[in-house]
Amino acid sequence: MSLSSPFIHRPVGTTLLTIAIALAGAVAYFSLPISPLPQVDFPTIVVSANLPGASPQTMASSVATPLERQFGRIAGIAEMSSSSTQGATSVTMVFDLNRNIDAAARDVQAAINAARSQLPAELPNNPSYKKVNPVDAPILILSLTSTLYTRAQIYDAASSILQQKISQIKGVGQVSLGGGAAPAVRVEVDPLLLNTYGIGLDDVRTMLASQNVNHPKGSLSDDQNTYQISANDQLKTASDYRPLIVMYKNGGPLRLGDVADVIDSVEDVRSAGLLIDHSAPKEKDLGGGSQNRSGLAGAADDYALGAVSFEPGHAPARGAPGSMAPRDGSPPHKTAGSGPHGPP
Repeated sequence: MSLSSPFIHRPVGTTLLTIAIALAGAVAYFSLPISPLPQVDFPTIVVSANLPGASPQTMASSVATPLERQFGRIAGIAEMSSSSTQGATSVTMVFDLNRNIDAAARDVQAAINAARSQLPAELPNNPSYKKVNPVDAPILILSLTSTLYTRAQIYDAASSILQQKISQIKGVGQVSLGGGAAPAVRVEVDPLLLNTYGIGLDDVRTMLASQNVNHPKGSLSDDQNTYQISANDQLKTASDYRPLIVMYKNGGPLRLGDVADVIDSVEDVRSAGLLIDHSAPKEKDLGGGSQNRSGLAGAADDYALGAVSFEPGHAPARGAPGSMAPRDGSPPHKTAGSGPHGPP
């Protein structure tokens, strides 16, 4: 007996079954969920470059334009846009859905290398790219506070330790720092004193650049032995800079501390992050969803400084409802969390 025999011998039952299936399909059709904005991840690469002190117009003409000219030769680009601010520029490229993001990244790196000769020579670092969409919301924000370390020391620890480890977690596309700046020595020159001694600001800048260059020291040799000279002449604190001689005036040295206030500070004094009533650098993580949250929190705990607190941050997880709460039994100075995202 074949499979169709029962349906042939029972035509009425077959007809009723067919009508029932058709009615069930019609009812289910109108109950299907419809997404007006389907979640589609377009292959996106962001290239960023920095030139401290340059105006937005200079960044657009001298940095963004040569990069865009080279990126325009890459196949599969659906949209390209750039944004230039004070000392920084970013170029965002959106590729076709069928474009492999890894292959596109190799083409972008080749375009950056080709455009390097057209970029300003004083560019401190080559432009870098990240395979991440800049409009994606971070899935986690960590706020770091401490009663022992300064804001610059916390930022330096987050940049050199925590950021590197979190970036190694699978699925994390980008880890960015905000609300602070790296440690630096600031030289606040008095222009009236410089004018009195007949010194220009460029003379001070040239002196500072020449005094803090790490060059090979050479070696000493005789007929039988060779001695390699090794010395660290890097200046790291304000006390190292103050005795530097700017020039000789009236038979005596004019030192940097005589014409300027030299202090230990940060690179950008206008960058700050506040958490309740604490000054806190913030670390934002762009990852692949809620499955990465436990890994992010674990990395934060594993590489935390003993005197640095990890306060609950605020960030939505796209497509992942709920939030991550502090683990039971965790020390009070090591917590991580998430919620609505806001600017640092």
